[in-house]
Amino acid sequence: MKFKKICVLGLGYIGLPTAATFATHGLQVLGVDINPEVIETLRNGGIPVHEPGLRGVVEQALQSGNLSVSTEPAEADAFLIAVPTPFLQDKLGRHNDQSYKLADMRYVTSATEAILPLLRKGNLVVLESTSPPRTTVDLIAPILERSGLKAGVDFHLCYSPERVLPGQILRELIENARVIGGLTPGSAEAGADLYALFVKGEIVQTDATTAEMVKLMENTYRDINVAIANEFSRLAERFGVDVWEAINLANRHPRVKILNPGPGVGGHCVSVDPWFFVEAAPELTPLILQARQVNDAQPGFVVEKVRQALGELKGRRIAALGLAYKPDVDDLRESPATQVIRLLMDQGAQVRAFEPFKPEAGLEGIDSVPSLELALESADALLLLVDHTQFRDLDPDVIAGKTSARVAIDTVNSWKIDTWKRAGFKLVRFGANKTQILNQKSKIINRKS
Repeated sequence: MKFKKICVLGLGYIGLPTAATFATHGLQVLGVDINPEVIETLRNGGIPVHEPGLRGVVEQALQSGNLSVSTEPAEADAFLIAVPTPFLQDKLGRHNDQSYKLADMRYVTSATEAILPLLRKGNLVVLESTSPPRTTVDLIAPILERSGLKAGVDFHLCYSPERVLPGQILRELIENARVIGGLTPGSAEAGADLYALFVKGEIVQTDATTAEMVKLMENTYRDINVAIANEFSRLAERFGVDVWEAINLANRHPRVKILNPGPGVGGHCVSVDPWFFVEAAPELTPLILQARQVNDAQPGFVVEKVRQALGELKGRRIAALGLAYKPDVDDLRESPATQVIRLLMDQGAQVRAFEPFKPEAGLEGIDSVPSLELALESADALLLLVDHTQFRDLDPDVIAGKTSARVAIDTVNSWKIDTWKRAGFKLVRFGANKTQILNQKSKIINRKS
C-alpha cells in the first residue's frame, strides 16, 4: 500500500517523534494536538517535550515542509492515534473487596471520533495508544463504522504499540522490532507497509488483540519483577542486610537477574499498563494486582526511611532531588518521586524540589525551584529520589559548602558512603540496614589451583 499523507493525532512523547520521523522519511505529515499551547510552541520553534535529538529532527521536518501542525485533523491516507490513556480520577473498579484503577479512554474516543468525518475507502487507521485488550475491536472499530464503511473491508484498522525507551526514542523507533496487529490480515499488511518506510527492526504481523496484549505483557512482566525487588528491599531492612549487596551476589547465579528496588514505579507504561489487565479480567489477575499494590506502596516506605533518619518530620526542611519518573528524562507522569514529596508534606515536612530536566515543573502543591542551590538553601536533609547523572556526579565536598544539612538519604543507590561520610554527611541508603558483625563486606576471591 502506498502512502503520501498521514495524520498523527497526539503530539506528546510518542506522537511528536513519530510524526517527525515519518516526515524526515518523505511523507507529508499533519501533526494534531488539541492543546493550542503545544501547537504554538512548535510553530515558534520550540518542542513541548524533552527528548535527546528530538529538536533537530522536528526542526528538519518543519523546515522541509513535510511536517505541519494543527489543532484539527484533515484528510489523509493514514491516521495514527497516539493520545494519552490515563486513569479515571474519580472512579475505581472493585473485585472481591479489592479496588483497581480504570483506564480513561476519553482521549482515544475523542481522537477516533475526530477521524470519523474524514474517513475514506482505502484509508488506514492505527491505534498506538496503550489500551486495554480488545480496544481496537470493541471501541475503535464500532466508532469508525458509524461512517458506513466496514473495518477491515472498506478501510484498514490496526493496533501497533510503541515500544521505546524515553531518552532513546528516536533510535528505538527505527531499530526496535515493530508489532502490527491488524483487524484482518490485509490490515496488518497495510500497517506493515506504512511502518516499513522507516523501521529497520523486524516487523511482525499479528491480530489486533494479540498486539494489545503483547504491549501490556511486556510492561506487566517488568512491573512484577520490580515488585519482588522492592519486597526484597523491605526484607533487607527487616533483617539488617544491604539489599544492593545481596542483589549483586544473587545476580551472579547464571539464571538470576534481579532488578533494582527504588522509591516506586512511574511513567506512563510500567506503572499503568498492568492495571489494564486487572480491569479487563480482575478474577484472573491476583498476582498482577499484588505487584501493582507493592509498587504503589513503595513511596510510603521511603517516607518511613526519611523519618528514621530525621526523627520527627514536622517542620523539617528537605531538599528533594528529582521529580522525573526515571533518570535523565523530563517525564513526570505517575512519578513516585512526586508521591514521596506529597507524603512528606502530609506529615508536616517542608520540601523544596529540584528537577534539572524541568526546572519549572509547576506541579500543584509542590514547591519546585529552578536551581539546586535554592533547593539546598536552609535544608536539614538531602533526599535523592532520581538517579539523574547530574545528581550522581555531585561532589559532596562542594555540596557541604552550599548547605548546612549533614543528612543525606539515597533511595537509588547512587552515592558512595565513604565519599559522603568524609565530607561530613550521614548517608542513609534505602534498602540498606546492615548490622552484621564488624559491618562485614562481601569479598570476591578467585582461587586458582
